Amino acid sequence: MSTASASQVIVYSSNTCTYCSKLKQYLNDQSITFEERNIDANEAYIDELQSMGVSALPVTIIGETHILGFNPTRIQKALAQ
Repeated sequence: MSTASASQVIVYSSNTCTYCSKLKQYLNDQSITFEERNIDANEAYIDELQSMGVSALPVTIIGETHILGFNPTRIQKALAQ
């Protein structure tokens, strides 16, 4: 079993979300590996977001940190921890 690493980044997104596209482009530009959970592709991801009490996109999860919206500063801070 592997330990959590900076490469374990999860992004909840949708096909029509402008900030989701910006976030994914930013992560790719920074060579940050992430798992995309697109709510348009799998409705189970909507349930996951609702169980976290979140109703807006994008959401980036890095370890225990949940980052709402497109926030490069918070993403870098969370990755540095």
